[in-house]
Amino acid sequence: MSVNNAIKLRVWGDFACFTRPEMKVERVSYEVMTPSAARNILQCILWKPSFDWVVTQIDVLKPIRWALIRRNEVGQVIPMGSATSAMKSGTGRLALYVEDDRQQRAGLLLRDVEYLIHAQVQLTHRASADENIVKFIEIFKRRAEKGQCFTQPYLGCREFTAYFELVNGDSTERKPIEDSKDLGWMLHDLDFTGEEVIPGFFHAHLQSGRLLVPRFDSQEICR
Repeated sequence: MSVNNAIKLRVWGDFACFTRPEMKVERVSYEVMTPSAARNILQCILWKPSFDWVVTQIDVLKPIRWALIRRNEVGQVIPMGSATSAMKSGTGRLALYVEDDRQQRAGLLLRDVEYLIHAQVQLTHRASADENIVKFIEIFKRRAEKGQCFTQPYLGCREFTAYFELVNGDSTERKPIEDSKDLGWMLHDLDFTGEEVIPGFFHAHLQSGRLLVPRFDSQEICR
C-alpha cells in the first residue's frame, strides 16, 4: 500500500460498550474498542462502495475503567414483514409502546475512554477509473478536520456519542497506556459476502497500550 494511505483519528467519549457477542442478554463490553467499532466510526465520516476501511491498529490512550449501570430497553423490534406490508399498502402497525414492553438490563460499560485509530483505505471492485486511494484519504482528512460526519459516530452503542479529531503527522500524539495483557478472542468484523453473515474473531493482545489488528482475510481470523 502507498505511504500516503494512512490516517490517524483520535476518538473519545464519556461511555462506551463494545458488546461481547457471547453475552446473550446483559451488555458486557470488551476491554478495548473492537476493529468493527473503529471501522464504523470512520464510515460515519466518509464511506463509499468504492472503498473499504482497513483498521490496522488501535491505541488505548486512557486507563481502562468500568461502570456498572442499568438501562431500560424494549424487548422487541418491529418485524420486517410489518414494515414491508406497510410500504406496499400505505398503512400498518409500525409502533412500539415502550411502557408495554420495557425491560431493565444491566450493563458493564467502559467509562472515560480515548483511542487513536490507525487505518488505511482499500479500493473495491466498484471503484471507477478516476477514483484512487489518495483522493479518498484527502476527502476524509478535510471532513474530519472540519468535524463533518454523515451520521453521529458512536462508541459501540448509539447512545454513547464519540467525539473525534484528526491527528496529522506534524501534531504531537498522546502516548498509549503502559498496560500489556491477553484480551482473549475478540470480534474483528462480520463477513457479508455469503448468503449468511459470518463473524470473524482474532486472538487480541494489548502490547504497551497498542492493539495490532490483523487483516480480515488473514489466517489469524477464525470464522
